[in-house]
This record gives sequence, structure tokens and C-alpha cells, in this order.
Amino acid sequence: MSHSDSSAPLLVPPTEQHPATAQQQARMAAAVAEIAATADLHPGVIIIANLLVDRVEYMSRRGLTELRTTLPELQALGPGYWEKYFNPTDSADLLPKVYEMIQNPDPWASVSIFQQVRTAPDGGYVWHLSATRVLLRDEPTGQPLLLVTSSVPIDPLHHVTHKVSRLLEENNFLRQNAPRFATLTAREREVLRLLALGHSAPEIAATLHISPQTAETHRRNLRQKLGADSVFELSQYARAFDLI
Repeated sequence: MSHSDSSAPLLVPPTEQHPATAQQQARMAAAVAEIAATADLHPGVIIIANLLVDRVEYMSRRGLTELRTTLPELQALGPGYWEKYFNPTDSADLLPKVYEMIQNPDPWASVSIFQQVRTAPDGGYVWHLSATRVLLRDEPTGQPLLLVTSSVPIDPLHHVTHKVSRLLEENNFLRQNAPRFATLTAREREVLRLLALGHSAPEIAATLHISPQTAETHRRNLRQKLGADSVFELSQYARAFDLI
């Protein structure tokens, strides 16, 4: 897949990708070997990403087993690895945080995220808690060369899994519908909040000191602007945008 394909999540901008120098290759190989020496002792999966060519450089044995693949196969995927095994919604949230992190001079700066990994035999996703930091930078430019990630699967029966799912669904809803919500006036947002709390048009009119006809007009305009056909759909907006 070409780097110009916007569906392929890149770890670094295409203009920064280039073959490693001999010195960089030697330092990267040494860093990978050091991590690999103990990687299989960790409770989760250890992944090292090569930022120069946007591919997986190393993955511990548990990860390869869960993905039912080999390291050469992962390396051959290049940036397609992230598209094949990860929910694109998670990538959209993660990548801006990674970009910000790699600009941070703090050597311990990291990013953690709940993400869905396609490891299930049926092709479904399994929740993981992952933490990522820069493993190696170039000298003396400070350019990030390698990222290291530790990823631990979460028990699907654990209550945290269900809560995270709900939070991410709400976050996705917020991101997708922010333009619509932005068209609402301050008064319409007040009406939306009261509707979500179960108030009728006459009750809203009394609370806001407006006529019932005006309250009904606001409710009709809300449904039209938000494309909502029910109080439940209106309530989704109120919850996602912290009105209730």
C-alpha cells in the first residue's frame, strides 16, 4: 500500500521516512536485541516499530502467536500492519498523541490507550491496554527511530471492557456529529438538555420563561438540525456533549 493512501495509518509523516544509515542500523539492531532478550518474560506483548520505514521491526512470541503470523510477514506488511490488525477509529485517536509524544524531549514521555486488536479467530476485536514510548533516537538530531509498545489483553468479561466500549462509542459519536452540534444556538442547547432530562414542551416553556409554541419550535428545529427522530437520539447528543 502506498504511503499516499490516507487509509493507511502512518507513524511518521511520509517526508520523514528514508533508509537508515549504517550507524543508525547498528544502533537500532542493538536496541532491538536488548529488548528481545527479555521480551517473552513480560506478561503482555512487546512490539517495536521502525519509524524510518513505518513497519514492525520486532514482536515478542506471544504477539506473533495471537496474530497467527511471523515476524517476516509482519515486516512485509509495512504500514498495512496497522490497518490489518487495529480498529481505524483507535488509530485516529492514537496517532495525533504519538506525533505529540515524539516531539517531547522528555525521555520518559509515553502514550497509553485502550485499543481493539483483531486477534479473535472470528476476525473480531480483542481489547488491549497499550503503552508506547520512544525507544531510540538518532544522534545528534534527536529524530525518533524506534517506538516500543507494551500491550496487555483485557479480560472480555471484566467490567472495564464494557465501560471502555461505551466511552469509545460516545467519543466516536462526538467526533462524527460535532459539526451538527456546532450549529445549535445557546437557547437550543438549553432546550436539548431539558428534553434529554425528560421534560415536555410545556415544562420547558415554564422553565425557560418562553411560550409553549416557542418551546415546540425549538424542539422541531433541534430534530431537523441534528437529524434526530426520537428523544433517545436527542439524548445521545446531550450526553456526548456534556449537557447532562
